[in-house]
Amino acid sequence: MTRDYSQFLSPASADRSADTARPLSPLEHLGWQGFFSQQTDLDEMASHPPVRITEVNRSGLRAMGDGIDMVIPPGLEATVGDWLMLDAELPTHSRVLERKSLIRRRAPGKDRKVQLIAANIDTMFVVTSCNADFNVARLERFIAMAFDAEVTPVIVLTKIDLCDDLEPYVTQAKAISDLVEVVPLNAKSETAREALAPWVRAGQTIAFLGTSGVGKSTLTKALGDDLDIATQGIREDDARGRHTTTRRQLYFIANGCGVLDTPGMRELQLTDAASGVGDVFADLEELATQCRFRNCAHEGEPGCAVQAGIAAGEVDAGRLDRWRKLAAEEAFNSASLAQKRAKDKSFGKMVKTAKTIKKRNRK
Repeated sequence: MTRDYSQFLSPASADRSADTARPLSPLEHLGWQGFFSQQTDLDEMASHPPVRITEVNRSGLRAMGDGIDMVIPPGLEATVGDWLMLDAELPTHSRVLERKSLIRRRAPGKDRKVQLIAANIDTMFVVTSCNADFNVARLERFIAMAFDAEVTPVIVLTKIDLCDDLEPYVTQAKAISDLVEVVPLNAKSETAREALAPWVRAGQTIAFLGTSGVGKSTLTKALGDDLDIATQGIREDDARGRHTTTRRQLYFIANGCGVLDTPGMRELQLTDAASGVGDVFADLEELATQCRFRNCAHEGEPGCAVQAGIAAGEVDAGRLDRWRKLAAEEAFNSASLAQKRAKDKSFGKMVKTAKTIKKRNRK
């Protein structure tokens, strides 16, 4: 039986923020929106139905759609949250739709590769606990990654019930960016769901990111009572968490919101994220335009507006140091990856040329 996908080709019908009266369709429940429907048509949807990647495993990619739940073998360059136009006969040849957003980082280790974290996320909850795990520099990295991906970031402070003085944590978190809201909560309390409700809406996809043991899985479970998610506590000696989530998995709760739970990320190397870094440190970048010299390094040059701000107590010296470090790291990683891409492209051309010559010699 051929399914009728005509209702999913209208941007208005796919935007659940504008229409909450009627029940969700199976595709809308998975996060289908007008942005994706504009990239296809009825003919393609009839022969290649849309599916969304909900899990990334070594065995392949789990894909779900209207009446579809399958595993696509390894070989397709996609990540959790991606929408595909499924080729049932050759699943690895399925077309990946253009992404609304893409969260990525430089892969851990010495390999100069980019690791795709998630696609088509609307809101990123950057989760940290009010204990020794709290780290401003790490939060700035997560926020820069969100800004660069054009995802709305929200800082979530957890374990407030175990914290003697919450104010210093809130103050430091709010100082990161005026564009980022800060939500303190107890992930195990009945009010956690209410605190996050403004972002947990029908048709939206949210993601919890942070280190291990800060409460990401607990918050995911709090949003959907029927979700089977394991949770663990933290080690007492260093406040670091035990790994509960071992893979990125996208859940769908009753109200039609997708919720991505992710493994803890302690190492977060940014790459190709200069705009995101600039957004986080927009105040310093704006102040730097007032320096006497265009190439001012803010290390004591005459007429440096940034150093003047520090002397006047208007700029935090630690924030300047973190800006320098993060900007330098991002630039280095981006340059390294660009060199690798160029090298891989050159090698690919060499292999293609060698194969062509070999074929000619056979004739």
